[in-house]
Amino acid sequence: MLTVLLTRSPLETLAILVEESRVDRLPVLAERGTAPLYVAPQAVLDGIAGFHLHRGILAAGRVPAPRPLSALPHGPLRLPVCVNLANHDNVGGIYRNAAAFGAAGVAVDATTANPFYRKAIRVGAGAPLTVPTYAVGDDILGELREAGITPYALTPQAGASLGAAPLAARAAFLLGTEGPGLPDPLIGGCEPLAIRIAPGVDSLNVATTAGIVLHAHALQHGL
Repeated sequence: MLTVLLTRSPLETLAILVEESRVDRLPVLAERGTAPLYVAPQAVLDGIAGFHLHRGILAAGRVPAPRPLSALPHGPLRLPVCVNLANHDNVGGIYRNAAAFGAAGVAVDATTANPFYRKAIRVGAGAPLTVPTYAVGDDILGELREAGITPYALTPQAGASLGAAPLAARAAFLLGTEGPGLPDPLIGGCEPLAIRIAPGVDSLNVATTAGIVLHAHALQHGL
């Protein structure tokens, strides 16, 4: 993740702490700019992290404020919208899929897990450090429509199947927590979509769902 932070991320690097035996094996440190570099024994890193930090690297970056939907680019775009996703693994996976399929960013509501938590960053292969984060408030559908974006709700109960009809060029895909799924009022205000799966399987993992629907949109409207 250090390479992503120093070479691909717009985030400001505040400081880096490296285990003393690893410094000479990290040429990417030359990309740190003015960020201070601290070197210490493994025991010091473990004490700061609270667990054995086997990779021997800690870095601090400045977390940016989420962007409003009004800051989204014009033209075709795809945007996953996380609604009450408490699992950091799933959030990280959605960011990774957003990066892979050229999403304009990821939108998160106030109840979704922090995408800058270290586990979300690790599972997301660093994508939360590079993919823009947008904030949605209580009126998710109103904000999306004001931005000229068609909202789709991903739910196994939908009558319409992904792939049965073209997707809007400017599309948002609402993703709810596994189990309860999206709230009924949100589903009712969207175009519900289902990804058809084999009989006897309850549902897909939410990050997998995001990857499939983002890929489907990319096939129609390009990366």
